[in-house]
Amino acid sequence: MWSGRFREPLDKQFERWQASFPFDWRLLPQEVAASKAYARMIAGVGILTLAELSKIEVALDTLAARFKEKTIAVSGAPEDVHHYVELELAKEIGDLALKLHTGRSRNEQIATDMRLFVRDAIDRVMNDLKEWTKALVELAESAGEAIMPSYTHLQRAEPVLVAHWLLAYVAMIERDVSRLTDARKRMNLCPLGSGAVAGATLKLDRTIAARALGFDGPTPNSMDATSDRDFLLEFTQAAATTGLHASRFAEEITLYSTAEFGFVELPEAFSTGSSAMPQKKNPDFTELVRGKSARLVGAQTALAMLIKGLPLAYNKDLQEGQEQVFDAADTLAGMLHLLPKFTAALKFNYARMKAAATSGYLNAMAAATYLSNKGVPFRKAHEIVGQAVRLGLESSRELNDLKLEELRGLSEAFAEDFFAAITLEATLDCHDVAGGTARTRVAEALAAARKRLGENN
Repeated sequence: MWSGRFREPLDKQFERWQASFPFDWRLLPQEVAASKAYARMIAGVGILTLAELSKIEVALDTLAARFKEKTIAVSGAPEDVHHYVELELAKEIGDLALKLHTGRSRNEQIATDMRLFVRDAIDRVMNDLKEWTKALVELAESAGEAIMPSYTHLQRAEPVLVAHWLLAYVAMIERDVSRLTDARKRMNLCPLGSGAVAGATLKLDRTIAARALGFDGPTPNSMDATSDRDFLLEFTQAAATTGLHASRFAEEITLYSTAEFGFVELPEAFSTGSSAMPQKKNPDFTELVRGKSARLVGAQTALAMLIKGLPLAYNKDLQEGQEQVFDAADTLAGMLHLLPKFTAALKFNYARMKAAATSGYLNAMAAATYLSNKGVPFRKAHEIVGQAVRLGLESSRELNDLKLEELRGLSEAFAEDFFAAITLEATLDCHDVAGGTARTRVAEALAAARKRLGENN
């Protein structure tokens, strides 16, 4: 490609080592789309006739069809996907293929291709997240008013509805979708026409390519356009956060499926056994979700370190960012394709969950709230209930089992209505605040989540 300037051929080992075609070949659909858009743009300034434009578009479509049908043949040693497309076009249409690069740089080509790739990846991820949300909402609906303990510091804290716990993950996913939506909008500008660094040398109407590719408009600065990789960083950051949320869910399911918890039965279709112990059913899927979330964090960290300190504008270092993005997109897609099916297949042991929520003084907060409602300052109420818990611990009784006269020995504010205030249902319903686990509030939250799913169809 630069034989006019160089006298010596590339060192063969270096040539193979620096080539990106072994991994950027997957950008061929994006390269074809961007090349067609660019062809229309240069046709607009008379570089191509309409007949030549049509010939180039047909040849590019043929190449895209071969890629889709997996009948691509590679001859020679293309350096990258741009070089490959140029070589293949030359085979199809001869020297006309060389016209396509008029005023164009590979710097703007890869910047455009990667934006198109990330945009498509975001759309797929958001669709998969919607399916996972649907599975969680349906699981929450089927749980009804089933109760489980919640945890802080991995110690039992207060009773909550199972549906409330599941909706916590829905809230996380909705934030993930919001981040991806923002990232997609911010990156949706077209670099074509930016040239290598200073802008094209042709008086191109850059809006032609932007419209053809579904961008909101052209990028505003040629130096930034060819060197900007913020959109890759934002995508991998959003992917890593989504992976962390999936990992937290996977960790809880792993814990809750142990004999020590016994809250959930792992689906056999997503589990394997032990090669040594015949009784085992291992949580392979959830363990791999935890592990693959680390790959997502690694991708965004590597990309951040790659970009840090690079001078304007394009540098060959940026080539290394492509593999990080490809791996993040593939890893996230693999997880999210399976999570909805896995979630839908979960079976809960509601009796075991309820039993765990009725022991361990999980109604202590409700008891303190009862005293507070009777006019006892909360800090004092907290101390009194702590004393009641100590009394229960010493006699192996729950708060519900203590006698009223024993409680009145701690505070005159206790009355007969105390026991109704600390039942499991009352303990739930005392959290009657937006976002709380009161049964009416969770029903409203579930209906709202279901409505949002419908609106996003």
